[in-house]
Amino acid sequence: MTQPPVQPVSKPVPSSALPAPTRVLVVGAGVAGLVVARDLARSGIQVTVFDAADRVGGQLASISLAGLDVDAAAESFATRGGAVAQLASELGLVDDLVLPRASPAWLIGRHGEAHPLPAASVLGIPADPRGQDVVDAIGRRGSWRARWDSFVPLRRPEAYRSFGDLVRRRMGARVLDGLVAPVVRGVYSSVPEALSLAQASPGLPDALRASRSLGAAVARLRAASPAGSQVAGLRGGVHRLAAALEQDARAAGAAFVLGARVVSVDASGVGLESGERIEGRVVLASAAAAGPALRARAITLATAVVDASDLDTAPRGTGALVEAGGGAVTARALTHSSAKWQWLADRLPAHRHVVRLSYDEMPDDPEAVVTADLRAITGARIDRLVELDVRTWTRTLEAAPSARGLEAAGEAASVTGLAAIVPAARATAERIKADVTAARQGDAEG
Repeated sequence: MTQPPVQPVSKPVPSSALPAPTRVLVVGAGVAGLVVARDLARSGIQVTVFDAADRVGGQLASISLAGLDVDAAAESFATRGGAVAQLASELGLVDDLVLPRASPAWLIGRHGEAHPLPAASVLGIPADPRGQDVVDAIGRRGSWRARWDSFVPLRRPEAYRSFGDLVRRRMGARVLDGLVAPVVRGVYSSVPEALSLAQASPGLPDALRASRSLGAAVARLRAASPAGSQVAGLRGGVHRLAAALEQDARAAGAAFVLGARVVSVDASGVGLESGERIEGRVVLASAAAAGPALRARAITLATAVVDASDLDTAPRGTGALVEAGGGAVTARALTHSSAKWQWLADRLPAHRHVVRLSYDEMPDDPEAVVTADLRAITGARIDRLVELDVRTWTRTLEAAPSARGLEAAGEAASVTGLAAIVPAARATAERIKADVTAARQGDAEG
């Protein structure tokens, strides 16, 4: 289902006589801003959402390819914590929650060799480096080096400078470069050295403190994870979440000012490019509005519809991660979307597939490169490239500090991933609701 177009409001909602704490201005209509606006509006708080784009959703966007509506960016979410599934349930989407096909991810080595990612692992870190799948992926020498981790007690997790430093010092370069780096590159659009332990895996610091080795911590994390898939999606695409949030927010009274650029912001209001000043309590839910990011990552996604009977058997399961530093493959990851999601496969004719390849930067001839990479990763003959969409998204990994007194949400608060963004945004809404309730009680008593 395609998200219906939203018509920009011709001019901002005029200021009211309400005290500033009871009027909330949300800058940014990505998922964080939508969650804050929806929760506040449903509590009876006056909310106005501003966004420079003429649609809501941010990186929850859809594209139409060969008669199909598919996700243009995020196409799944981590199931940890259950916050996204709970929100989807509240929005009436519970029956459309779907799990991906159970299939291991594959690793494509720098010389083109292909191996399944070790099954008992977290972000590529094996719980038991002695496993044959680990040996197949990084060799016996790499496996032996990784076993050193189990002999030397891990006493101070905080002593490691980064996630990459932890993996390299505990299990060695082959685990880091051959297993962990491709996963981090594909999942976080980053490198292991750029992530803290908590950024890489929120439960990792506590698991390390409770364990004597990195492998034992990985085993502890896996044992604590609920049974089932670590990710989920929505039938019809995750972009539907944004449309449902907007619909719920509008129904509860939230106003949307789209196609309006916010040029100044402080704790008591926003200024628009038109010169108008709007007073209210501000929630900054746009990383761009926060100023230049301290750390950001651009990712180019090439989504293609192809005819290829060789892909019918899903030779690389639901996708593959590519080791950097060599080989003929330019892409850093492949998702075989129609193998991953049954609802998508059901909408395709025989021998037709939807694939997504991600790139650090796109070469000049995307059609030729996508076709060549798909063939190199899967070994399949591509009969026809039916349609291709290429677009670049920028993910803020560390936002500029917010001005004093400003609430921040989503990437503006250096929070990434739906599983983290949704509960953090809801917590922001709860804090504001508590403040509004206290202010109203104070006014009544006065």
